[in-house]
Amino acid sequence: RHTEVLPALVEVERATRKGLSAVGFVAYEAAHGFDSAFPEARAGLPLVWFALVELSQAKLADVPSSGLESAVWSPTLTQPDYRRALQRIRAYIEAGDVYQVNYSFRLRAPFAGDPLALFWRLYQAQPVPYAAYIETGEHVILSLSPELFFALEGEQIVSRPMKGTAPRGRTLEDDSEQAQALRCSEKNRAENLMIVDMVRNDLGRIAKRGSVRVPKLFETERYATLWQMTSTVEAQTHAPLSEIFRALFPAASITGAPKIRATQIIHELETAPRGIYTGAVGVVLPNRRAQFSVAIRTMHYHRATEQLEYGVGSGVVWDSEAQDEYQECLAKAQAILRPRPEFELLETLLWRAGRGYFLLEKHLQRLLRSAEYFGFEVDMEAVQELLNASRPDSDKARCRLLVNRCGEARLEWTPLEQKPRVWRIALASEPVDLDDVFLYHKTTHRQVYDKARAACPDCDDVILWNPRGEITESTIANVVVKLRGRRYTPPVACGLLGGVYRQHLLERGWIEERVITLEELQQAEAIYLINSVRGWVRAVLTRPRTTP
Repeated sequence: RHTEVLPALVEVERATRKGLSAVGFVAYEAAHGFDSAFPEARAGLPLVWFALVELSQAKLADVPSSGLESAVWSPTLTQPDYRRALQRIRAYIEAGDVYQVNYSFRLRAPFAGDPLALFWRLYQAQPVPYAAYIETGEHVILSLSPELFFALEGEQIVSRPMKGTAPRGRTLEDDSEQAQALRCSEKNRAENLMIVDMVRNDLGRIAKRGSVRVPKLFETERYATLWQMTSTVEAQTHAPLSEIFRALFPAASITGAPKIRATQIIHELETAPRGIYTGAVGVVLPNRRAQFSVAIRTMHYHRATEQLEYGVGSGVVWDSEAQDEYQECLAKAQAILRPRPEFELLETLLWRAGRGYFLLEKHLQRLLRSAEYFGFEVDMEAVQELLNASRPDSDKARCRLLVNRCGEARLEWTPLEQKPRVWRIALASEPVDLDDVFLYHKTTHRQVYDKARAACPDCDDVILWNPRGEITESTIANVVVKLRGRRYTPPVACGLLGGVYRQHLLERGWIEERVITLEELQQAEAIYLINSVRGWVRAVLTRPRTTP
């Protein structure tokens, strides 16, 4: 019950003074227990739940992982309903009730698997600083939150609100541009500043006079699918845990401004309780230490119904467009609903006795760019030492350099087998997805390429193409097409890996970049496949297709 919310937190803090630690959560609907001005509503799970434990460290490396590939997610409202709700919010903003409302909805899916295995799979795909897994018996919380609600260390309290997102770029260069655009976005900066001011005011209710400060403003943080804008607010406080929650909860970044009126509008318009979503998940330790995340990117698994629930939302202001906000919600959902597979970075090099590795520097530069993009830790000196220490038995060989997320590198050697002088190639049966980041980085995740090759077992290779009817690359090489006496290769923006041999040829002016359509491919004077292992290979299109 709401009347038990504050006493529960008092008991939690009392237990930590006896040397115990508390791990648990506070549901979004618990807000009414801190201030009766917040709407009263049921949460669908306990309003407050904590386990009192003696903390120990455990390794999850042996936990089997389980994905969501077969899950069918259903939203709790349709897109037209979403549009109508945003129109209502804009009317409230126009009337002066609020400046911003964080409107959200839920996605649900049946799930009969092991929730711990699912959590481990999700965490491996996207490590975040405030991940948490909590089982209460009937309810399971799987949280992959990147947002710090507050951290308490003695008298020092820190909050790091997030507001403002941008999708990741496809390449490292695109990614940097996306981050810069987010940093310079007036809309995102204004929304972030609004939340920062709310957090300052909230902390001011419990802080020592003059201690509230904002040491960091408008920083950008990188995650698997999104760039996120964050700011840091800190203060000094003597307040107990219960009073800290009374002052801060629910988090400003997930309600709106002003907070109480925004939560009332949320209660009116949202079609399902939030439950754990946008509540708080965390730990309280002895000696006045605590850390809580804002429960975003968080799943609730209900064992009795074998159903997963996942909340997504965005901050709606006067000039928000329904389509843009809806797409932002879906982009946020991708972080969990379509987690990236486990993979290694890969470079395939040609080694020749007496000459060493061909274009080694370019290979290592590309490896380093992809490592930075995906957040892999790579010791390039160790990689170089590994390459220098290893030699094949033959005079000419293919070397596969693989690096995992932890930076561990290994080599695989294979003889360079003879291939026909002219390769028989076919066109893929379907286009590639231009938003698939694995097209732009060389990794062991080769599902697109393997599927295309498997569909054409009688060919030496397959040419891929995009939804615009432009060719991109083959499954193992870049493509060069001779048209009117000049040799062209598609630009990376068409949806392909920038090969190191391709770069080598472009720098020397031996080939040029140009969009090449499927129709032009079939009219080409010559077709070549190029990579750093085999160089130039002449190809003949054996299965022409009509332009889509």
